[in-house]
Amino acid sequence: MKSHRPISRRTMLRGTGATLALPWLEAMSTDSARAAATTSRPTRFAALYVPNGVREDTWTPSGSGRDFELGPAMKSLEDLREELLIPTNLWNQASKHGDGHYVKTSGWLTCTTITKSIGIDVSCNGVSVDQIAARSVAGQTPLPSMELAIDPVSTGVDTNVGYTRVYGSHIAWAGPTKPLARETNPRLAFERLFRLTQPHSGQAARDVLLLDRVLEDAMRFQTRLGVADRQRMEEYLDSVRSLESRVQRATQDRDAWQPLTSVDPKQKPAAGIPESHQEHVRLMMDILALAFQTDATRVCTFMFGNSVSGKSFSFLDGVQGGHHDISHHQNDPEKLRQYQIITEWHVEQYGYLLRKLRAMQEGESNVLESSIILLGNELRDGNSHSPHNLPLIVGGRANGRLAAGQHLEYERDTPLANLYVSLLNAFGTSTDQFGDSTGGLKGVLQG
Repeated sequence: MKSHRPISRRTMLRGTGATLALPWLEAMSTDSARAAATTSRPTRFAALYVPNGVREDTWTPSGSGRDFELGPAMKSLEDLREELLIPTNLWNQASKHGDGHYVKTSGWLTCTTITKSIGIDVSCNGVSVDQIAARSVAGQTPLPSMELAIDPVSTGVDTNVGYTRVYGSHIAWAGPTKPLARETNPRLAFERLFRLTQPHSGQAARDVLLLDRVLEDAMRFQTRLGVADRQRMEEYLDSVRSLESRVQRATQDRDAWQPLTSVDPKQKPAAGIPESHQEHVRLMMDILALAFQTDATRVCTFMFGNSVSGKSFSFLDGVQGGHHDISHHQNDPEKLRQYQIITEWHVEQYGYLLRKLRAMQEGESNVLESSIILLGNELRDGNSHSPHNLPLIVGGRANGRLAAGQHLEYERDTPLANLYVSLLNAFGTSTDQFGDSTGGLKGVLQG
């Protein structure tokens, strides 16, 4: 940190590769935008990723438009029917190349084709839709976005296909070579929100000291790292991006943001990662909901598991074995039956989140009404690895901008990017282009 001439903290962070500070630099909100944010209900966006496909023959609703019935996989969402948009026949053309999983996973929210790599030159060749949304509201919340997950980042190379497993661990990309670090520990995620909403005297000064130590560590270790390890250093620096943003806010603009509600410290999860997969998932859903309720962030991603996840679902009655193995069912009736149970379980967790958001009152409405909650998968069937007719659900109304309560059928192989164009516009990010889009999707937006 010693230098003969002063260097700003932002310059140092940028110089050592912590480019997650860039959304603040690239999209500083104006005073009028901040004022508007405090007087109107914010719109939120979340993308929830399920690995290994779904039991496809039970997924698609029957009927179309507002006259539809949920398929067996979605029956647990019946009470939320009028809050859902279910688009069918969308695909991500950019992910048809390469292996069965990794190209599709890291390209799910970018609609780009990733660079084949064993870990040295990782690139998704784009920016994910969540980060486009986050940049459009940068500066209005302490966290530009929040990335949550269950599994730690996978390392090494999948020798079956010649891709680094890192690609299977990320759906959120701040830039072509910048996958965002995810939080997998519910306790740490909660404490992060608690510190944001319950600032203490002298906290900014302590945070400045912590940032200095982070930078000192980065400077010391950078010369020791090989090319393949630099991504890990970037993730290390990425993990303090919200801290850096809060320091600037505390020292320059103390009154720009106030939490919409307080965080009860009694809700703090126990230390460590829960042994129960269901408990782990539910805690992360609670954290996501709390982040939206407090307005600590308006953009979040969550991964139920990494791509090719072999998570054992034997905790579910009637299931024995790992998710990935069961998804390769080869039309075996017993494996299909278990695949169905796992598919339904993921939909039930999605329903848990939607109901939790719906129960959070916000004026005369609720947090779900102001949200866009996407659930999806990068492939349809885990056995065929098909990228066609992707399984997707959108929950919420985006403050009245989404025409919820519909099953929308499109022509075969309509670009997935068209959905993202519509969702960005519903979020308030005006655009007519994303990835390989040809425009927005008819019927998604009100009016």
